[in-house]
Amino acid sequence: MLEISGHKVAQVILMARELGRAEGELRGFLERLNEEEQTSLVAVMWIGRGAFEPEDLEEAIRTAQAEATTPTADYLLGTPHLSDNLEAGLDALGISPTEEEDALMGRV
Repeated sequence: MLEISGHKVAQVILMARELGRAEGELRGFLERLNEEEQTSLVAVMWIGRGAFEPEDLEEAIRTAQAEATTPTADYLLGTPHLSDNLEAGLDALGISPTEEEDALMGRV
């Protein structure tokens, strides 16, 4: 089960798109997530880049927990195409990234 809301993932996506301006803000946001939210976020990103299938979400989360050797913020900020992978991961899990982003931007 995903332990992070689509709303929070959308916040990360939006900040990651503006990494040049918002890196400090994104880092702070990631560091304030609890451990379950952080591992779920990594799992969503992995699903989005094709390392796991959507039906393997639980395995992706367990792997993220087991392999967490670097702070999550450092790991994610060093990941190429972070926002694209998170969007693809949400979409693969049946969560509309566009709806979540629109809600954050007040377009709903």
